[in-house]
Amino acid sequence: MESVSPEYDNTENYEEETCNMDNHRQCRNSLKPLLTEEKMRRKLQFFFMNPIEKWEAKKRFPYKFVVQLIKIVLVTVQLCLFAYHQYKHVNYTGDNRIAFSHLFLRGWDATREINVYPPAAGPLAVYKEEDFYLTIDYAYTGYAQLDKAIGPYSYANEDNTMSDMIICLHQYKEGIIFGFNESYIFNSEIVETCLNVSETEGHLLNSREFLTKHNLDINFSALVKAQLMFPIKTVNFKAAGRISPPSCFRFDISIVFDNEDHDGQMLVSLDADSTRLKCKGDVQFITDDEIETVLRSLLNYLVIIICIISFVLCSRAVWRAQQLKNITDKFFRTHFGESLSDHDKMKFLNMWYIMIIINDLLIIIGSSVKEQIEKEEFVTDQWNVCSMFLGIGNMLIWFGVLRYLGFFKTYNVVILTLQKAAPQVARFLLCALLIYAGFTFCGWLILGPYHLKFRSLSTTSECLFSLINGDDMFATFAIMSNKSVILWWFSRIYLYTFISLYIYIILSLFISVIMDAYDTIKLYYKEGFPKSRLECFIGDTNIEEVSSGIFRSNSDDSLGGLMKDLCCCTKMPRSYSSLSTTSILQANSGSSILV
Repeated sequence: MESVSPEYDNTENYEEETCNMDNHRQCRNSLKPLLTEEKMRRKLQFFFMNPIEKWEAKKRFPYKFVVQLIKIVLVTVQLCLFAYHQYKHVNYTGDNRIAFSHLFLRGWDATREINVYPPAAGPLAVYKEEDFYLTIDYAYTGYAQLDKAIGPYSYANEDNTMSDMIICLHQYKEGIIFGFNESYIFNSEIVETCLNVSETEGHLLNSREFLTKHNLDINFSALVKAQLMFPIKTVNFKAAGRISPPSCFRFDISIVFDNEDHDGQMLVSLDADSTRLKCKGDVQFITDDEIETVLRSLLNYLVIIICIISFVLCSRAVWRAQQLKNITDKFFRTHFGESLSDHDKMKFLNMWYIMIIINDLLIIIGSSVKEQIEKEEFVTDQWNVCSMFLGIGNMLIWFGVLRYLGFFKTYNVVILTLQKAAPQVARFLLCALLIYAGFTFCGWLILGPYHLKFRSLSTTSECLFSLINGDDMFATFAIMSNKSVILWWFSRIYLYTFISLYIYIILSLFISVIMDAYDTIKLYYKEGFPKSRLECFIGDTNIEEVSSGIFRSNSDDSLGGLMKDLCCCTKMPRSYSSLSTTSILQANSGSSILV
């Protein structure tokens, strides 16, 4: 390490040191590179401080931290209110769908309304031509006698007259089967034919005669799908409260007869798409929704504004960090003849800010959709789309709280352990997923036709994942069909092998990978964390230095000043003239070691 010349012992001489841009030799012979190194170290030290240390260093108002606190409160309140209204909306539409099933589906039973496993009843289907026509007649009768329903249902026409009930038939252009001699006539082109069924007078319909009258004979061997469609309007009084009026809806009901498999079983299902309408109101209902509308819109706009502010601040921080990375890389190349490593470069990319930027975008989009829903400007139902944006955005916001808990040693262990174990876990999961994929495809192919849980690729994967977690094991063994002795024995070997492999071996190894990373982090806390080249250059910052005021100089306020010091020689900033000789010696020593 070179000693500092006595002529520089007096710190006041630093202020008189100047560099002429035209005299590069004088610039190189001066102490300017030494001071630039100290400024770079201070800049990096401040950059890698946490918000508490930055507050102690510069006494600046932590606006990004405050913005995040305000955002998490507003977004959580918004999500709670939206979740409450969405639950009421989804529950209301679901209950109406059940009511429509009882009114318009022949053979519907209350046991089909309960999701049980294994299913208590088979699918609703028709197996005879007569049943097909009777199901259409039953739906028409229920629609014609809509006034007898308990629900406040009305026809879609303004005069409350019966709206059009449309039946659409999707049939192959030609589809005649001669099973007795194994021959057929077939044309795969699908022809769609629609007819207004509500032209019939009275409350009864003979669909067979009606379709024959209109020259529409159904060839069930060629029939792919049939749809019966009609609209219904209703008003929901339950949504009314002290500051909100009733809600108006239109349900577009569709009864589907699915015959795509042509297996003798025509599945019957009912769907009802809801559309919220603007109510015309009642003169006797005094309270309107102006107060609620203003409050909800105000909350939505506040959330959008605070998320935009957060997005701008975090985007600026990410951009400035990348600028500082480029400056630091240039500094290392100039002074030490080596660029930053990829690991050190990644330290300038704050993934917490990236996550905040993503959740800001999600919340802004979700709040905009929510505002349009509440203003009833959407024709279709967008509740699920809005809930996806708001839900994921709010989840990421709460994940971001871990960033502030990470400033404390006790809580930071979890984050550091996950970070340390991430590469090993990724490689381990890749191998485990390959084995898992093999079991999934094998089980789907072999056991699918004979086992309820292996009917599709998705259900097979869900079944195997449940078995890993010890869920419903006995039922998985017991449901297997006994039609084939070979497959029955194969299912036992298959399930025993998969469960033993994943529960006793793979999960144990997975836990050991996490525990190994945890033990390593605990060892680092005792013996110190390994430091990269960049961290060695930055060094340690103690509390006295942070609160001493050395980071409040103008030279540290902007990257522009630092870049100017790297690119040219100017008058030495007064704020750095107060650096002690010891600091300069340490800087010179650090540069000698790094070189």
